[in-house]
Amino acid sequence: MSAAHRCRPPRALAGLFVWRLRNAGVRQIPYRFVHIYHIANARLITFQYFNFLKRMYVTQYNEDLSQRAKPKSDSIVSPFHELQQLDQEKKVVHKISPVSPVHQSWSETSSRNELREMKSAAETEDSVIPVGAESKEDRQWKEMKLQLDDLPGILARLSKIKLTALVVSTASAGFAMAPVPFELTCFLLASLGTGLASCAANSINQFFEVPFDSNMNRTKNRPLVRGQISPLLTVCFAASCGVPGIALLTLGVNPLTGALGAFNIFLYTCCYTPLKRMSIANTWVGAVVGAIPPIMGWTAATGSLDAGALLLGGILYSWQFPHFNALSWGLREDYSRGGYCMMSVTHPGLCRRVALRHCLALIGLSTVAPVLDITTWTFPVISLPINLYISYLGFRFYRDADRSSSRKLFFCSLWHLPMLLLVMFTCKKSVLEKEDKGDLLGRSRERAVEIRLP
Repeated sequence: MSAAHRCRPPRALAGLFVWRLRNAGVRQIPYRFVHIYHIANARLITFQYFNFLKRMYVTQYNEDLSQRAKPKSDSIVSPFHELQQLDQEKKVVHKISPVSPVHQSWSETSSRNELREMKSAAETEDSVIPVGAESKEDRQWKEMKLQLDDLPGILARLSKIKLTALVVSTASAGFAMAPVPFELTCFLLASLGTGLASCAANSINQFFEVPFDSNMNRTKNRPLVRGQISPLLTVCFAASCGVPGIALLTLGVNPLTGALGAFNIFLYTCCYTPLKRMSIANTWVGAVVGAIPPIMGWTAATGSLDAGALLLGGILYSWQFPHFNALSWGLREDYSRGGYCMMSVTHPGLCRRVALRHCLALIGLSTVAPVLDITTWTFPVISLPINLYISYLGFRFYRDADRSSSRKLFFCSLWHLPMLLLVMFTCKKSVLEKEDKGDLLGRSRERAVEIRLP
């Protein structure tokens, strides 16, 4: 009995020890699972293996693949900026109105407190204006009403009146270079029809590009973006310009010129405009659009599509590349923000090479003019200095690739084209010389026939 009583305490202690171990094991189970999870995550496999949609890089056993996610850097704020913010917060002082006496009625005290609060609010708004804050009226939506006095200016900006003037001037140059006697009525009808067609094309272009123009600093103030004119009125204006313009060119001039005008509107609105957000081929399509107006002037005067018309179109085609590529180089941020696919954004090296290439092409096209019997041989000689100068600026743009060189090339292109067309017009072969030459050829052929006859 005594022996059994002596053995009980050790058994009780053993049972208590076993119970303690069990409780400790149950508590340590979560920690063991976490430890096993960390081991599996570091060496074996992770949950990202089962995420087949994202296919992210994961860490494997031998560290063959590594996580390629770069941690986001915290924004670094200068202490001077923080001090400025603290100073601005300290400038705002809240004025506390005094407590009214007890003997006054509740209505009188409430009305006086409201008046004091309104005065204090007005004083704080007038005296304390935080930096960069706008007035309440500027933050509110405003209804812009169309007035008849502002309508001509709005329509002029909608139709891009400067670009339209350039188009009409190139068409006039093509009409003047045609080897036929000058007719004032046909010239006026051709110029008016070309201008109306250009206004229609530019208006439709702005109608399609409203959401993209709103993201660009250069185009965010256009009438449609600012809401100065409704889209319905824009379409009506484009139709009222396009339909009479094409009818005027077709019926008043000749069907060939009208067909070229209609094709140019289609090419500009339905091909060039959507291509600006799809491919860099839009620059070449836009160059074709700019090359058609001088061809229209030539066909308006002659009624036929000759080699001289194609030469004038080729000169305008090549001139547009240094002009537009230099312009787009300084607007790369704007074009990328607007979602336009331009050479200056996606292919900067190609943008500079194409500009230089077409600067040199202008020298070759000027040399071809006397070969086609359009001008005299003095034209390539006189035009050589200005062509060499624009080629030099194109080379500077290709080599330096900075804003300064692109700006110089762009401003040079603005005076280069009218100067080149003016020199070309002064060196044009007169109609009398061509008639005399034709008569001489006819007489020589007649003499040859007479000699052959017995």
